[in-house]
Amino acid sequence: MRIRIVDAFTDRPFAGNPAGVLLLDASTSFPDDAWLQNVALEVNHAETAFAHPLPEGGEADWALRWFTPAAEVAMCGHATLATAHVLATTGAARGTVRFATRSGVLIATTLDDGSITLDFPTAPLTEVEIPPGLADALGAEPLTALDTGPNIGDLLVELSDEKKVLALTPDLVSLGRCSERGIIATAPAEDPSRGYDFVSRCFFPNIGIDEDPVTGSAHTALAPFWSGRLGRTRLTGLQASSRSGRVRTELRGDRTLISGRAVTVIEGDLLA
Repeated sequence: MRIRIVDAFTDRPFAGNPAGVLLLDASTSFPDDAWLQNVALEVNHAETAFAHPLPEGGEADWALRWFTPAAEVAMCGHATLATAHVLATTGAARGTVRFATRSGVLIATTLDDGSITLDFPTAPLTEVEIPPGLADALGAEPLTALDTGPNIGDLLVELSDEKKVLALTPDLVSLGRCSERGIIATAPAEDPSRGYDFVSRCFFPNIGIDEDPVTGSAHTALAPFWSGRLGRTRLTGLQASSRSGRVRTELRGDRTLISGRAVTVIEGDLLA
């Protein structure tokens, strides 16, 4: 099988968020879970996506699953974007593709210019009490904390300003006790003229990812949060990891559109 490493939410190599992508042969099921997990561990990026085509006439065109080096996840934006990019650039599928996933049918549309828009469910946000010890673990005092629902399983934490988000050096062991999957830390952009409306960083120690470079799924929570704060449905977020990336969002009620580009950086044969 051909295996590819794709940088998602970027238009240049060695930026954005890398994902492994394997397009499997047509099948009614995926290979054994242990094999999928071992491949993801070998790839050792935040997520590896596995997809196989489905019979025509159904509600979806491809089945899609995502694994971190440590666990399967219910939803992943950047690896879905990477998969849509591989389908388009290899000619395996063009235009709009429907993926059957653990989070329902997710849609990816690739335009002729290479830009890709994902149609994902909007995360249901519920304000919760700030967990004891979170401020110490994060290294900053949160203003608010919100649960992001079952598809994501993160705690969305609002900080007072962009500088505090950029300066975070959390205690990851302690941080892992504060939420099911991880922490999304966010603040408004200090200077929106730079081309983004809010900034974020994402830490997922419970699934083997200390800091995720650019997290598409997190933006299904960031989009409704900042749309409510800023009064606009179309926004751009900067995820300020060391690799960094920008994510365009559009809130459409219970659906969120997430847009970006991707670049294939490695292609080879999987022999195991």
